[in-house]
Amino acid sequence: MKNRKLWATIAVAASLTLIGAACTTDSSTSTSTSSAAETSMPSAAPDTSSMTITEIAASNPDFTTLVAAVEAAGLTETLSGTGPYTVFAPTNDAFAALPEGTVDTLLKPKNQDQLAAILTYHVVEGQVMAADVQPGEVTTVNGATFEVSTGMDGSVEITDGQGNTATVTTTDIEASNGVIHVIDAVLLPPSS
Repeated sequence: MKNRKLWATIAVAASLTLIGAACTTDSSTSTSTSSAAETSMPSAAPDTSSMTITEIAASNPDFTTLVAAVEAAGLTETLSGTGPYTVFAPTNDAFAALPEGTVDTLLKPKNQDQLAAILTYHVVEGQVMAADVQPGEVTTVNGATFEVSTGMDGSVEITDGQGNTATVTTTDIEASNGVIHVIDAVLLPPSS
């Protein structure tokens, strides 16, 4: 079971399917929507490149729900590992937008596998910077895919397995084991 979760997390680097194999480097169609004002990350953020993805999330007050979910799912060690991973990190507001009681239910020990499946759906294998993101299908560490597209305003949008859309609000927060892109909604894998 532990090896399965580790493998899933490694796939999680691919789980933020946004970028995976479907994405190629072509800066002419890629879009960066970095906006530090939309999260607590200051525009002149300190160098986080020596911190792991987990350490960066834990140091930012906008990710307390995400950090609690990663801990409840037993993924802290994995996301602190070597990687590299690309994580599409939902903010506290993104979790708060879920139907009432959803987060509390997912954080219960009996729902650990379901929570891990949702969280690994936010991870893509490898380090994919904003300039490398291309429209198309991305395979996540979860094994399921999501669709990346560019909005009318040039923003990068992700359509999850249930047809919901999240917008990338901050890009390229570099970590020692990958990169974080902040999103404004929780991504949900396709229903089984």
